[in-house]
Amino acid sequence: MQPVMRIDIITVLPEMIEGFVHESILARAEKKGLAEIKLHNLRDYTLDKWRRVDDYPYGGFAGMVMQCEPIDRCISKLKEERDYDEVIFTSPDGEQFTQHVANELSLKGNLIILCGHYKGIDHRIREHLITREISIGDYVLTGGELAAAVMADAIVRVVPGVIGDEQSALSDCFQDNLLAAPIYTRPADYKGWKVPEILLSGNEAKIKQWEMDQAMERTRLLRPDLLED
Repeated sequence: MQPVMRIDIITVLPEMIEGFVHESILARAEKKGLAEIKLHNLRDYTLDKWRRVDDYPYGGFAGMVMQCEPIDRCISKLKEERDYDEVIFTSPDGEQFTQHVANELSLKGNLIILCGHYKGIDHRIREHLITREISIGDYVLTGGELAAAVMADAIVRVVPGVIGDEQSALSDCFQDNLLAAPIYTRPADYKGWKVPEILLSGNEAKIKQWEMDQAMERTRLLRPDLLED
């Protein structure tokens, strides 16, 4: 029996991503018993009577910083219940999230994703509890909730069995460092806009070659950096 992948997301705004993780592909994965996505409100782990999880930074820097204690309490509680392969922090200065990283993480059993917020988290958490820092792009978001949702979706959709047609996931953009070839559907002629004849030929070998040629050409034009990799 295939083991269930579990992703625990720690956030100060669980309502921001609650709907997302219970719809579409993620919902299908949970329904099939192939993945579990659990949200944890960090405010449930603070001893502050006002449920605050942030404080002013030492040194007089601007902004507010997420405190050590609630994060440590939450992660420690989760680790008492199961072992985790990675404890991920969503950070703009982390490694770039790519399809390769999504594929790699999809082979793991249990993941924790800590959503950054405010000015960031106390650096001691990064030094002692975080095993991996990941960024979804070279820009700054208000919080890591959107990044966590993006990562969870990309990771879970390539878990075997989640998508009915697994070849569909394998032919997505970036799986082989190439953009996907153009795709078409019915009708074959719309307003004189015609589907390439090769796709109607039924010649599987020639269609595959066309697909590869198109993928290479689109990548060369739109994302030449991928070919360098």
